[in-house]
Amino acid sequence: MSSIPPLRLGVNVDHVATLRNARDGASPDPVRAALLAIEAGADGITAHLREDRRHIRDEDMARLKAEISKPLNFEMAATADMLRISLATRPHAVCLVPERREELTTEGGLDVIGQREALAPFIARLNDAGIRVSLFIAADPVQIEMAAKLKAPVIELHTGAWCDAISDAHDSKAELEWNRIVEGAKLAKAAGLEVHAGHGLDYKTAQTIAALPQIVELNIGYFMMGEALFVGLAQTVRDMRAAMDRGRKTLQAYL
Repeated sequence: MSSIPPLRLGVNVDHVATLRNARDGASPDPVRAALLAIEAGADGITAHLREDRRHIRDEDMARLKAEISKPLNFEMAATADMLRISLATRPHAVCLVPERREELTTEGGLDVIGQREALAPFIARLNDAGIRVSLFIAADPVQIEMAAKLKAPVIELHTGAWCDAISDAHDSKAELEWNRIVEGAKLAKAAGLEVHAGHGLDYKTAQTIAALPQIVELNIGYFMMGEALFVGLAQTVRDMRAAMDRGRKTLQAYL
């Protein structure tokens, strides 16, 4: 058991900024939320700077980097503008995600196979700058293998399809998607990649996926910000951490 890595919790503060932007003011402040989440036990903070700046803004990223004491995970599309901003901000990590302006949220994993020619020099620039690169991808063997070839040290497995199937009570699809995640995590670990997971996770699914020893970090935002409206952000972070800890205790079944 001592060889099993601890499971980190990254809290995504995007939707604090979404609420702030509804009135185009300064409150609620996503940096304040990040500081509170860290105080309550978060291991890091995630924020997605979208090209249309619909929630997180450039100044939020600068303030997060300057003010938080834990690692900052900068989610972004692989564009020249985002590369410039990330190199100036110097976050702990950059997670490259697909992005369409008309989508409500990130709809799928990055196609590293189709975009490998563009991604290779992009990843190299970030690696050279000492910024850890994570690729947000589906648990698809060919995508995972290409991520390793592109020398991205980390992948984040897209858990949205699995979570949606559970929410819709579509048991056969949920089982299929779960098995893909289990096998994808094993393959990624064997390929030398650090494995994270995120998208659509709640207390129940976070507890379940915490049982996979290959996964060392979960990044969760939307569900936690919704729960925080009722019980407060600090309590939500503590409850999520407790769910993850319960799941981690059952991981022997997957060794």
